[in-house]
Amino acid sequence: MSNKVKISILSIVVVILVGGGLRSPITSVSPVLSEIIAVFNLNNFEGSLLTSIPLIVFASCSVLVSKIAIKSNIHYTLIYSLLFLIIGLYLRVYGNITMLYIGSLLIGLGICIGNVTTPAYIKNIFPEKIGLVTGIFSVAMNLVAALASGFSIAIGKWTNMQWKGSLSIWIVWAILALIAVSADTLIGKKKTKNKTTIEAPTNSFNVFRSKQAWYISIFMGIQSLVYYCLVALLPIVLLDYGMVKEQTGLVLLVIQLSMLPVMFISPIIATKIQDQKWMVYSVGFLMFTGITVLFFFKAQFIYLAAVLIGASSGLAFSLSILFFSLKSKTMHGTIKISGKAQSVGYLIAAFGPPIFGVLHDWDSSWQSSFYFLIVMIIIMTVFGRKAAKPRYIEEH
Repeated sequence: MSNKVKISILSIVVVILVGGGLRSPITSVSPVLSEIIAVFNLNNFEGSLLTSIPLIVFASCSVLVSKIAIKSNIHYTLIYSLLFLIIGLYLRVYGNITMLYIGSLLIGLGICIGNVTTPAYIKNIFPEKIGLVTGIFSVAMNLVAALASGFSIAIGKWTNMQWKGSLSIWIVWAILALIAVSADTLIGKKKTKNKTTIEAPTNSFNVFRSKQAWYISIFMGIQSLVYYCLVALLPIVLLDYGMVKEQTGLVLLVIQLSMLPVMFISPIIATKIQDQKWMVYSVGFLMFTGITVLFFFKAQFIYLAAVLIGASSGLAFSLSILFFSLKSKTMHGTIKISGKAQSVGYLIAAFGPPIFGVLHDWDSSWQSSFYFLIVMIIIMTVFGRKAAKPRYIEEH
């Protein structure tokens, strides 16, 4: 097998393992959170910090991480990401209450570095197959995250370690990812030594002054806001609509599964066209239709609504990630927009669930909350249309 083929296969393995480890350490917590709260005698707010701390790190550190990553070797940056992740995962499981939170902070930092760096890694290693590999990355990230959530309790029982077993398995996953990245670095060193260091071009630009970068960031933020509103509060909405708890879990599973095929196919299509406006319009139409079906028919056509919401969310997420590569000329630009968009995006998304819940408390129904989502979808589509135009962040 030639060295080039070895690099390609191993690099795909890197994308899958790194992608799979960027959400699962967070989604695996919620099913066992009650156990952790009981063991450490936490209140609900203290318990919720275990999932919110990483999100806060994403919003606050992505821009800083992008500035550091620009000056670093891209393989080494991924290695640092995984080292932070491994240490954080270990401390979260095997430390005291202080280490529980420090571990969560390090997990957030490790994932933040991986979030920012991986799109640039894909652009560097697979410049002719950005769409395909981005699709693989997106599917790996969300499939493993869904499995982590769905089987977290079962893993704890299987290992006979309860919540510690549920969370410990992701240490093994991160170690495997670290081995893959290290091997990829060594095998491809001679072939890629002139490509893996991200050097800023002489005509460096300020990403915060780029209109195109703002369009991408706002599009990513609002699509995340809608998704997190539904994932966090849809079960409560459906309980009010008369569904039982087990059924609400099945609805969330349908949403997750509906995302996967779209996440794989859409980046391949998007890379073959210069202007992705019709894909953005499809996001807006499908998401609007799904929310409207849910609003007017409640639980009657809930699985149709779930498929529409899942497909549109998968398409929106894939476009957001793909825009980092397609709308930048260089890895330098990809790193910059990745850092900015994820920082701004997670900040916007963080406001979604609280606003959705407050509107429900205000009018004692979900009507205002759904109106809020519809307005957000319209705004998202407007900015998505601008983000999809065939131009680069360095030029606009």
